[in-house]
Amino acid sequence: MAHDLLSHSSMQSTQFSELCNAMYEREVMLLANANFSDVKQIQNRLKSLSHYIKRTATSMLALESPLLLDLQNASWTMKQAKQLPIAEQATIEVQNWYMKNPPVLGLIVPVLVKNGATSRIIIDCVDRVDIDNSRFRTNYCGWFNYQQDSMNDDKSIILLKPNKKVLTAACSGHQWQGNNKTQPITLSLRELLLSCQINWRNLRAPIPLNVSVF
Repeated sequence: MAHDLLSHSSMQSTQFSELCNAMYEREVMLLANANFSDVKQIQNRLKSLSHYIKRTATSMLALESPLLLDLQNASWTMKQAKQLPIAEQATIEVQNWYMKNPPVLGLIVPVLVKNGATSRIIIDCVDRVDIDNSRFRTNYCGWFNYQQDSMNDDKSIILLKPNKKVLTAACSGHQWQGNNKTQPITLSLRELLLSCQINWRNLRAPIPLNVSVF
């Protein structure tokens, strides 16, 4: 029994190190190629980098989900659908879902983002709720009003209702050009941390993490 526990602990430690190393390598490369207006910006990012990488690695190893963990690349991986998995995402269906399931703070919601001919689903986090006006704000995409046909002022951003198909696509970085799938992208550290807040057993509620999302 003790041997099994030690073996499990050793394996977890190895996996944790592999995840952290992959994320460090990726983030340092991003910082090296980024344009910062002053030195303090990059200093602040570097100061917090270790904390967020360790927190993300711990959360990825602990998360119960249908996703496959790619340790070498510090990412989630699943088979990509030939087309965008939005067959059940008509505007009225999305509106009805959010009216029946009023969003709560910290809920992870999927959003379809269109950039020219390329489309992908991202995940965002609810950080403010205005029940009286049937709207909520997300950390990245801003306000959505789920009683209006145009739920967001930006027409390239479309709110979706959470289900396993769209969340799997978002967490795996799947992209499509027109009706054809294309090379997946690598999720940012922020998106990886958000992916660990998805409650796969109950998509109406988040898994709380005692950290802020940067």
